[in-house]
Amino acid sequence: MEKTKRVTVDTREYVSMLRELTEQGHEVSMMIAGNSMSPFLVHQRDGIVFKKPDRELRRGDIVFYERMNGQFVCHRICRIRPEGFYLIGDAQIQVEGPIRREQIFGLITGVMRKGKRLAPGDFWWEFFEKVWLRIFPLRRPLVRLYAVVRSFGRKMDRNADTEA
Repeated sequence: MEKTKRVTVDTREYVSMLRELTEQGHEVSMMIAGNSMSPFLVHQRDGIVFKKPDRELRRGDIVFYERMNGQFVCHRICRIRPEGFYLIGDAQIQVEGPIRREQIFGLITGVMRKGKRLAPGDFWWEFFEKVWLRIFPLRRPLVRLYAVVRSFGRKMDRNADTEA
């Protein structure tokens, strides 16, 4: 079995190139880096598929935007007000905003999660868009519980492997 070679590139340069492609009407994909969208999307395991927004953005949409400091971020819209969009990552409890519409350059149309393609309408997509978004005051204890359960599951897997 042939190993896949990984190449590291400058994030700003790479995302700028992807952004240009979306401006030309293409849909593009990339692996995510960072933990702000966990547990829905996991750092360097999952990927996003996005395009230039072609409709009015709404609450629950996952968007790709550029912060004023030049950092590129993928978060979910939690509120829309006249002054802009308010966004939050699925692992966060702090809302960011207002973000101006011109800062948003990508609408996430699909994700690769645990090796499977998910799109709007799929169970986990709908859960995080509709349920998880509404319960963000409970996120901190739920994310901690998720981490404990995940850690316990890994420990059980390792124990099963050593017993086999």
